[in-house]
Amino acid sequence: MRIETELMRGAGPVAVLKLLERGEMYGYELVEALSKRTSGVLDMGQSTLYPLLYNLEAKGLIEATWREADSGRDRKYYRLTGKGKKRLAADTEQWRGVIAAMQSLGVVSMGGAA
Repeated sequence: MRIETELMRGAGPVAVLKLLERGEMYGYELVEALSKRTSGVLDMGQSTLYPLLYNLEAKGLIEATWREADSGRDRKYYRLTGKGKKRLAADTEQWRGVIAAMQSLGVVSMGGAA
């Protein structure tokens, strides 16, 4: 199941911030982690991810540095900023509220969709 564009606009940034909470990652690594960790539900291609990353960077929520990877290639690694950590905490609380509301309506059960 893939998430429609409107839902992805809300879920995508939070998912990326959550992944970066664990440590630095480069773009393709984020694409792979999103797909694998969400069983494809939050699967997004590089053409979707990179504009999202640029937007998060412009807002000061993440920062990027170029480094040489083990393969010898230069890669742009992204990491969460202090501002990004605060935003992630606030967004996480909002998502918990949405999930609780959906559970009360019977849309979501503890085991997944109803």
